[in-house]
Amino acid sequence: MDIAKFVARRKSLRISQVKMCEGICTQSTLSKFESGGHVPSLAILSKLCARIGLTIDDLNDSNSVNANQLQSELDDLEQRLVMEDYRGVLAGLKEIDDQQMDSILLKMQFYYLRGFLGAMINQPPEEVLYDFSQILNELDESHETIFTQLVYVGSGVMYSRMNQADRANFYFKKVHAFIRNVLKDEKMYFNRVGDNYLRLLTLVFFSASYYNETRKFKQSEQLVNTGVKICAQHHVTYYLPRLKFLAAKNAIEEKQDKAVVERLINEVLAFARINDSQVIQVKAAALNTRYEKGESLTDLIP
Repeated sequence: MDIAKFVARRKSLRISQVKMCEGICTQSTLSKFESGGHVPSLAILSKLCARIGLTIDDLNDSNSVNANQLQSELDDLEQRLVMEDYRGVLAGLKEIDDQQMDSILLKMQFYYLRGFLGAMINQPPEEVLYDFSQILNELDESHETIFTQLVYVGSGVMYSRMNQADRANFYFKKVHAFIRNVLKDEKMYFNRVGDNYLRLLTLVFFSASYYNETRKFKQSEQLVNTGVKICAQHHVTYYLPRLKFLAAKNAIEEKQDKAVVERLINEVLAFARINDSQVIQVKAAALNTRYEKGESLTDLIP
């Protein structure tokens, strides 16, 4: 990040540090940033830049080509994460040097992906929490971006897998409240989600999965329906097979009609083929077999 450019602009406008940070942050925060020691949260930095006619991207211009390439790589890894290509995501993240990143948004995306992947493949909790803390304690201190919510989901997944029910529930309650609020508030939706429906679907899907696992089927079903609606509205198909899997699993657990269950399982298979998701096809076959035999579905996770 070109901090010198920021300082030069402020001084050229004859704005003191005291005046610069009025209503935005403390002078100490600004001083630490300008001395190169500590980059403030995205919200604070954005407001500081705006005060002197800059944007955060202006401070990253010198590395714009590299930043665009890195953005493309991280977006690809994020899609692979949704498709459960954990090995590919792990390999891709190892090729990226997080210490060379200037962009706050790219840093948050990187740490979210690495932390979330760690939660999914049961890496040591301290490694997962380290990545998540980079977002919560450094990059998004005011907790106003969707990355904070993604961290909450990842934390909930991790604690659920560790059988720490109270901690898992703590995080999923936060995320569930966010989902409800963001879908009711257009301004909040625009600011937090924008056009990145995939991240909102990540929140919805893993919350629905959690409520299924904890046998809160009504909450799970409501979230599944929300996810399917978002997919339909924005023509996003990545999560459809997994959402339909959850719908089928909920229907079985709630002992709905056989015709309903069979229709849902067929939909799972259809969407899995469209997305070339072999993992879900295998899980759907296992779900159908267990359903026909009346066996437990407890360990079947979409």
